[in-house]
Amino acid sequence: MNSTDLALSTPVAVRLADWGVIRAKGEDAAAFLNGQLTQETIKLDIGQARLAGYCSPKGRLLASFVIWRTAADEILLACSADLLAPTLKRLSMFVLRAKCKLTDASAEIALWGVALPGLLHDSAEHPIPAAPYATSNTAGGTAIRLADAAGATRLLWAAPADATPPWATTSSADVWNWLEVQSGVPRIVASTVEAFVPQMINLELVGGVNFQKGCYPGQEIVARSQYRGTIKRRMVLAEGASAAAAGAEVFAAAEPDQPAGQVVLSASLPHPEGGARHAALIEVKRALADAGELHVGAADGPVVRLRELPYEIPVDAA
Repeated sequence: MNSTDLALSTPVAVRLADWGVIRAKGEDAAAFLNGQLTQETIKLDIGQARLAGYCSPKGRLLASFVIWRTAADEILLACSADLLAPTLKRLSMFVLRAKCKLTDASAEIALWGVALPGLLHDSAEHPIPAAPYATSNTAGGTAIRLADAAGATRLLWAAPADATPPWATTSSADVWNWLEVQSGVPRIVASTVEAFVPQMINLELVGGVNFQKGCYPGQEIVARSQYRGTIKRRMVLAEGASAAAAGAEVFAAAEPDQPAGQVVLSASLPHPEGGARHAALIEVKRALADAGELHVGAADGPVVRLRELPYEIPVDAA
């Protein structure tokens, strides 16, 4: 069985307790966010969603988001719950005189991760957005299509906190977490804050960086990484026999004396008959990733082996 053999047979919907929502409200909300994030927000229309990053002045990611516009004066930002509070506090420091109010909307808006069998394009009963990062009004909430993974359609469903999703529900997030890793789309969590420039975790390859937009914190460094020289570190997909934790160091057999990278995101998929499969997105030096096996936690730690990402990393970025 390889990393793409999930064979999802029924819909799965799980409440994402490890995600939260920031609301940006006001006539200057889009303009304010445009000056803070790696993504264009002024031209973000209702019915569209985007990936975005929030960087320090040194170009290191403080947070990553799925963003979507709900009204002319409102944009919602979904991010990891464990860094929502510090991210909200930092963003609020720069609002100044802009007509934009930032609040934690997590208590009002529930986020559900939905996985549907097959690569769907429509559903008469519950409309499915036709393409990644399109949205639709579905069952009293907003369905945001994310990148498909392992032969399944992934949705982020945002709805009032007391709403019930129209799909099958589960108390286990294992399948959702597995598909998130298999999608190759990174998500910053508290243990990886300021660890990566966007390109180190392929954020620009999955549509999270707009190089034609205006300035934002760290833009000069992000742009320099893109246009000058080579990108020597990238995110890869790997599987191993042991679980890994986000932020854990990764070592390469070819250079065991110092870390070669670190885990970005990980997931474990229990097998019905016992045991589990373990997968991780790992940021690593390109040269060392291609040189042999990688170990998590220590030079002699558990071995992980590379698997194919669902997208290609350009050769000229090696």
